[in-house]
Amino acid sequence: MGTDDKFENKAEELKGRAKEKLGEATDNEQWEAEGRAERAKGALKQAGEKVKDAFRSDHK
Repeated sequence: MGTDDKFENKAEELKGRAKEKLGEATDNEQWEAEGRAERAKGALKQAGEKVKDAFRSDHK
């Protein structure tokens, strides 16, 4: 995957972090949970990209 996908994954993680913090500030448990889920999803996608990149560089 390309740089665009990596950027989107990082943006998703940051959006989740912001939503989680907003939920904490407003005492909105739903936003906190959604933010944690979005942040985790973005981080997981980034980790997958790193594995793919490592695999590609080792097998060239």
